[in-house]
Amino acid sequence: MVSDDDHGITLKAVEDTLGLIAPHIARTPVVEWSGPEMRAILPGSRVHAKLELFQRSGTFKARGALSNVLRLSAEQLRAGVTAMSAGNHAVAVAYAAKAAGTSAKVVMQRSANPARVDLARALGAEVLMADDGPSGFEMVAGIASAEGRATIHPFDGVATVLGAATLGLEMHRQLGDLDVLIVAIGGGGLAGGVSAITKRLNPECLVVGVEPVGADAMHRSFRSGRPERLEGVDTIADSLAPPMTERLPFTLCRNNVDRLALVTDRELAQAMGLIFRELKLAVEPACAASTAALPALAEELSGARVGLILCGSNIDRETYDRYCQLGEDRLRP
Repeated sequence: MVSDDDHGITLKAVEDTLGLIAPHIARTPVVEWSGPEMRAILPGSRVHAKLELFQRSGTFKARGALSNVLRLSAEQLRAGVTAMSAGNHAVAVAYAAKAAGTSAKVVMQRSANPARVDLARALGAEVLMADDGPSGFEMVAGIASAEGRATIHPFDGVATVLGAATLGLEMHRQLGDLDVLIVAIGGGGLAGGVSAITKRLNPECLVVGVEPVGADAMHRSFRSGRPERLEGVDTIADSLAPPMTERLPFTLCRNNVDRLALVTDRELAQAMGLIFRELKLAVEPACAASTAALPALAEELSGARVGLILCGSNIDRETYDRYCQLGEDRLRP
C-alpha cells in the first residue's frame, strides 16, 4: 500500500536525488540467478539479484551519505562531516566526503571489521575508536559541537532515506515490475526507502524485509506500533545490528513493507556459501540476508518474479572464512 504520509519520499524527490548523486555512484548490475541450487529452492521462479556490493565504497550506504553531503552548504563543507558507525556507514561517509572535497572525522566501534576501518582511512577519513555504540554517539556529538561538523546519520533522515530509495528506482528501471522484492533491514533506512519508491512504481509488488533473529528491532516495532530499542544485539550480521530503529524508517517500513522475515546466523552463513558457489561472490552476512530468507518463503514465491538486493560487502578474508564454517551444510527449501 502506498501511503500519502511518506515524508517526502516521492518519485520526483527520488529522481532528483539520483540525479544529484549519479556522478559519484555506480549503476550496479542485476543478474538473473538460475543456478541449480537456486532452482531447487524456488522451482519455477525467476530470481534477479541486484549486486549493490559493487557500489563505490562497497555498500549501498554511499547513496545516503552522498545524498546528505552533496546538499551541504559551502560553509558546512568547509567544516567537514562526522558520523558514528559499526563499519560500512563510516566507509560511505569517508567516500562521500572525498567526493565532495571535504573532510570526514568518523567514530567506529572497536568491534568493527578491520577491513572497514582500513578502507575508511584509505578514503581519507580520520578514524577514532569507541568502546561501544552509546559512547561512540557521544563522541560524535562532541565532535559536531566542537568543530561544527555536520553529522551524517546511518539510516535516519529524509536525505539518507532518499539516497537509499535511489537503489529501488534504479532496480525498477533495470527490471521493470517484480512480483516480490526482498531487502535486508538494519535500522530500516534501506528497506524504508526502497519499499516506499517500489510501492509508488509498482503497488502490487510484495515487499519482504529480512532481519537477523538477534537484531529484530523492526519486528518488535511492528508489534508495538512504535520505534523500539533493543537492550542488546547478537548476530554475525553486524551491518544489520543497530539496537533500534527511528520514527522515519519505522514509518516508511510500516507503510510499505508487507511482510517481515527472520533469519538465523546459520542461515546467513549458509546463504553466504550459496552466493559463493552460484554467483562466485564472497559477501558479508548482511549481504546474504535476502537470500537466507528464501527457503522459508519458497511455497509463497513459487512461480514468481523475485528481486533480491545484495546490499554491500566489506569483509576481511579471515572473518569470511570463519563465518562460512558456520554454514557448511547447504541452504535448502
